[in-house]
Amino acid sequence: MTVRVLLVDDQALIRAGFSMILGTREDIEVVGEAANGEEAIRLARELRPDVVLMDIRMPVLDGISATQAITSELGGPVPRVVILTTYDLDEYVYDALSAGASGFLLKDVTPEDLIKGVLIVADGEALLAPSVTRRLITQFAANPKHRQGAAALTVPLTPRELEVLVLVAKGRSNTEIAEALFVSGHTVKTHLSHVLDKLGARDRVHAVIYAYEAGIVEPGRPSTPST
Repeated sequence: MTVRVLLVDDQALIRAGFSMILGTREDIEVVGEAANGEEAIRLARELRPDVVLMDIRMPVLDGISATQAITSELGGPVPRVVILTTYDLDEYVYDALSAGASGFLLKDVTPEDLIKGVLIVADGEALLAPSVTRRLITQFAANPKHRQGAAALTVPLTPRELEVLVLVAKGRSNTEIAEALFVSGHTVKTHLSHVLDKLGARDRVHAVIYAYEAGIVEPGRPSTPST
């Protein structure tokens, strides 16, 4: 399977560099390039890429607005958006995740990590390492600007699914969750898939955001699933 990628950045040099790097892989194809958010939306509709690498600050239409449109307005399979940012704690990253992005990459990412990131997102995972998840999502949830109120969890999760969600929200990897619960990695993936389906979440990042907003876990405080 070839992963089809759309590059979105107002700097042609960055697009060219990323295109050259991704072009070294036979299983990745750059199908288009856009210099602003409006072009990104149009090309996403026309080309139906698997992954969109999206800059934030662009003329005409910013990357956050474009991400919102791509992840919510396109019919059929929705491209997965990865935000490109200069700073790993850029406040706009939080807005981008809320708009539907599946993670972010720094623009100074190594060629190897760029390729790995595209493949990870295309495979349905969120592009946030556990250590980044702990820091980024905690700050997202702690910022009143982004909190929508701690509504109680209304989606019926089994006790084991709730345990998995809590551990994911703590930034644990699937392997670490499997070790903590004494189950196989395949079992963790199955439980996580059920959690995502029930929550209507695109990936684990958005499940984590839901967990914080529902009050299942709180920033800076250890949490355990209630029984």
